[in-house]
Amino acid sequence: MALLKICIFALSLAVVVQTTIGQQAKYRGQFRIGAGHPPSQRHFPPRDRDPVGEAAVVPKRKQEAVEYEPSEECPEANGFYPDSKQCDKYYACLDGVPTERLCADGMVFNDYTPIEEKCDLPYNIDCSKRSKLQTPQSSQHCPRKNGYFGHEKPGICDKFYFCVDGKFNMITCPQGLVFNPKTGICTWPDEVGVTGCKSEDIFEFTCPKVNESIAVTHPRYADPDDCQFFYVCVNGDLPRRNGCKLGQVFDEDSKNCDWARKVPDCADWYKDRLTDAELDELENPKPKSTTTKRPPRVRGPSRRKPTPKVVKEEQQEEEV
Repeated sequence: MALLKICIFALSLAVVVQTTIGQQAKYRGQFRIGAGHPPSQRHFPPRDRDPVGEAAVVPKRKQEAVEYEPSEECPEANGFYPDSKQCDKYYACLDGVPTERLCADGMVFNDYTPIEEKCDLPYNIDCSKRSKLQTPQSSQHCPRKNGYFGHEKPGICDKFYFCVDGKFNMITCPQGLVFNPKTGICTWPDEVGVTGCKSEDIFEFTCPKVNESIAVTHPRYADPDDCQFFYVCVNGDLPRRNGCKLGQVFDEDSKNCDWARKVPDCADWYKDRLTDAELDELENPKPKSTTTKRPPRVRGPSRRKPTPKVVKEEQQEEEV
């Protein structure tokens, strides 16, 4: 009987041991020993995370954008913006903070685009709604430090001053044109409208009265004092002085420019200025050569090492 109990106990113990070994083998892959830790301190493997799911459950706080409140000087937070009253004053805006700036005297701010800081001539910018300007810094012939300005003396219409930083340079318009202070360029007298600089003031010529059928063709008339020039009467009543190129004169018969020797009334017009040879060269210019010869190449000393001379065996034997 005692022997039977011992056998049953031994059998039960074997089953328990076998079960324990099996469980250890099953969970051996699910436990690890942390490096640097005692073997008894075991760590579970990290759990797989689902960031999409987590974001759906716990959404991130969004940073609220601060809306910019525009001001008179800075309609936008950044850029260059004109002053509302003064044409040569503007503001440089950075993060909504304006810095007042002035163009050079005589220049005005170009408000075409806020991303570009540019001052321009007043002829190119509309300053009708902000006509105020800084105090002028005048000098000789220059009412302001920069710009184009007409002659001080009335009646001198074809000359003007170009001023840069208070220093002037006098410029003369081409024949028949006068300076226009509104545009800063030379133009026809009838387009200027300045007292003393109109067509009847500049030219000693009056367009003849013609009927409408001729007037619409803008008839031409010879300059009574200069063979090289003529007048075009715009719409029959506005004279504009034009000229022929050097060596030519205006032919009243053809109403065009032609070589002086072909127009009897003006054949000797260039006699005191050009020789016959010069007139011939103007009328019959020599054809220009289409090919150009390249200058000979001058070679400098070579930088390469000289190649050693090869001596044949027969030459060596003869030298010996």
